Amino acid sequence: MNEIDDVDVASALALISEGAILLDVREEDEWEAGHAPMARHVALSSVPDVLEELPRDRALICVCRSGARSARACHFLMENGRRAVNLAGGMIAWHAAGAEMIADEGEPVVA
Repeated sequence: MNEIDDVDVASALALISEGAILLDVREEDEWEAGHAPMARHVALSSVPDVLEELPRDRALICVCRSGARSARACHFLMENGRRAVNLAGGMIAWHAAGAEMIADEGEPVVA
């Protein structure tokens, strides 16, 4: 199995500014509670279904609540020819770093 690179929030934001895609692999209720405004939501179980829609020429930064599910997503994506890195600490770290979050209703929280 390929080794996954972890990136911190600052590095993730820099990669996003260079064209990387933030791929949020949490479940729908977690997404609705609070997510990064620039993220694309694809629940972990659906990642194989959208694989062909994900670019090969841009980095994918996978994120979940704490980093475990996103690590699984990274492994799958890397095995299928995508460049993927894991956001260390997930949305918990994102929120703690003060990075922008939005919610479908009310104030964003990390669910």
